[in-house]
Amino acid sequence: MSFGRHLLSRRAARSQIFPIISFLFVMLAFSISSCKARQQDDQQPTIRFVRNPEQAPLFTLKDLEEKTLSLEAYRGKVILLNFWATWCGPCRAEIPDLIELQKKYQGRLQIIGLVVDEDEKDTVRKFVDEFEINYPVALAPTKLRITYGGIAALPTSFLLNAEGRVVQKHEGLRNPVLYETEIRSILGLPIGNVRVETFEDVGQIFIQHADRASELPGVDLTKLSPGQRTAALHKFNEEMCSCGCGYTLAQCRIYDHNCEISKTATQKIIAELSGVKEKRSQDKEMKESEPKEKQPEKK
Repeated sequence: MSFGRHLLSRRAARSQIFPIISFLFVMLAFSISSCKARQQDDQQPTIRFVRNPEQAPLFTLKDLEEKTLSLEAYRGKVILLNFWATWCGPCRAEIPDLIELQKKYQGRLQIIGLVVDEDEKDTVRKFVDEFEINYPVALAPTKLRITYGGIAALPTSFLLNAEGRVVQKHEGLRNPVLYETEIRSILGLPIGNVRVETFEDVGQIFIQHADRASELPGVDLTKLSPGQRTAALHKFNEEMCSCGCGYTLAQCRIYDHNCEISKTATQKIIAELSGVKEKRSQDKEMKESEPKEKQPEKK
């Protein structure tokens, strides 16, 4: 009788343990799958476009054949504006890839080469012929470069959607796969498992939007209070940089990360604001440490 009761108790215990073990296995499997999903999500290739993009500044130039080259004439196509120079190594390296992109998406894509060096048209034309460039090329006057926010690095490319709005800007030599993926995405063509994200332009695309930025390259605002951060950013966008760039301090920090003048000026503003904070804190401590006046006893 006691043996039977013991056997029943063991079976009852197992019946209680098995569901717990099963639950633990399910949770473990879920955790592993979730971890893998997160890893895959982190490793998933991503392209980014500007949220609420602005119209690209229009221009009309003469190409190397003295034909009119108008940005407006290509409305309805995806446009890649490529600022480059004949002496620029990375520019030369990416030209064959741009030629292939123009061939592959002809009719839906228009690449426009905008040369920023000071060479004569004949010199540039010889270069174009040598590389067999199959898209229009024109010399970019200084005014046009300024209109597009200044060209701080070469090559610099602006990607425009079919409405003529600037959705992305790239500086330096880029993987041609990136350009093609962005172009295909804008055209509504398959891009595999690539994720598309959006971001706000705070000066990365057009320098005049630096006043939207809450952070700037090489500027440490962590020691400031929220109010002081706002005051500092206001000063950065109000005061002009004296390096000769013609930009505000905020714009210069975005335009030229290596500018020591704008870096020093922003550091000085931060020091002044944090010094005010420190002085107020010291005054408060001194006031609290002062002996309180003894009140006269009431009779």
